[in-house]
Amino acid sequence: MRKTLRELSEMVGGEIIGDPLVLIKGVAPLEEAKDGDITFFANSKLSHFLKKTQASAVIVDCQTPGNGKPLIRINNPYAAFSRIMELWVTAKNYSLGIHPTAVLGEQVKLGDNVSIGAYVVIDDRVEIGEGTIIRPHTFIGENSKVGKDCHIHPRITIAENIEIGNNVIIHSGAVIGSDGFGFAGENGTYRKIPQIGKVIIGNNVQIGANVTIDRATFGKTWIKDGTKIDNLVQIAHNVEIGKNCIIVAQVGICGSVKIGDNVILAGQVGIVEHLTIGDGAKVAAKSVVTKSVPAGKFVSGYPARDHNEEKRIKASISRLPSLLKKVQELSRKLEKCEKRS
Repeated sequence: MRKTLRELSEMVGGEIIGDPLVLIKGVAPLEEAKDGDITFFANSKLSHFLKKTQASAVIVDCQTPGNGKPLIRINNPYAAFSRIMELWVTAKNYSLGIHPTAVLGEQVKLGDNVSIGAYVVIDDRVEIGEGTIIRPHTFIGENSKVGKDCHIHPRITIAENIEIGNNVIIHSGAVIGSDGFGFAGENGTYRKIPQIGKVIIGNNVQIGANVTIDRATFGKTWIKDGTKIDNLVQIAHNVEIGKNCIIVAQVGICGSVKIGDNVILAGQVGIVEHLTIGDGAKVAAKSVVTKSVPAGKFVSGYPARDHNEEKRIKASISRLPSLLKKVQELSRKLEKCEKRS
């Protein structure tokens, strides 16, 4: 495929600086791009690559100065580049229909243009929406529903009574609807608490590889529309995650946590049970949240606190060796003064 810079600029709504008739034949990262490629610049740490790139054109933000190359200027270069990338992505075609080795239970309802791969097992009374792809070795439990245009990758377990919306992507190894970790202490041992709730996944959600989302004890564990979950995330029973959240790898969320819309949880964040994380809050990597976080707040550390306060504490800790040395010197001087007196 070939596109002029003008065509690409019109597609993303950007401003052209330079020759609008430059012909673009492909996409590539800044440091690897060659003649005929378009790339993007959105990270100041890569400014040295911007000066040296061999790309025919670069997508930049409105503040980035020119580098002698034709540019598309736009507020969000990364998002614009992702839209342009789609032009050069070749979508894999999956065979429609049911593979001969798949096993379907009773009263299963399949929409039009569904693809069900090898060794898929679909239990009784499951509903699969139009255009959904279910890849090999996946299990879907009874009374579950999967919406339209979903992509269920290989080796996924979707337990019973799970509701999945439209345009959902679930990557390999994910388990949706495993029992919540509920046990009651009794006479020095533990009695399992039945987990009889469900999981609801909204529209346009992406769930990474080896994510586990536990079913609710009662009611529902709920992931709302547009949320993106990275690999290796644990979401416990009765957790509620709002719309358009970003949950990065190795996050662990304890039971009954309520997370608002547009929240960002960076890698390896842990959240204690029954807390609330307000709309638009951000939690820095490796933080442990032990108290509810107000809307719009940026917290970090263990325990998580206001990010600026945490930075001051860390800066103070880094000065401890020099402070200890000063205290030791003062202690020696004090001992000498005491001996003289």
